[in-house]
Amino acid sequence: MTAGPSIQELFEALARREYEPLLDKAVGSARFDIVDGKRVERWFVAIDKGHIRVSRKNTRADTIVRGHRRSFERAAAGQLNAMAAVLRGELVIEGDARFLVRLQRLFPRPSRRQ
Repeated sequence: MTAGPSIQELFEALARREYEPLLDKAVGSARFDIVDGKRVERWFVAIDKGHIRVSRKNTRADTIVRGHRRSFERAAAGQLNAMAAVLRGELVIEGDARFLVRLQRLFPRPSRRQ
């Protein structure tokens, strides 16, 4: 089992945060499609000048990040750098990759090199 917060705990913590000063210039949205066999769990994150909204909507987003549950579990636990995972093909990104770079600030930092 992966140590650290679960995927759900990570997104719920983001929702409770409501505002993140590190993202005060960011505007956009991302949908995270978490694949677990034939099931896809979705989380939608919208940022408007640092204000964070999180939902389970399956809606259009500026950035879509898709990958297997295990990869997202590792990201939630701070064991996976999302951009490094995209470069390795572990996560697939559609849309504005720059937005993922900004959103990565919301995820726990990997404790070791990727």
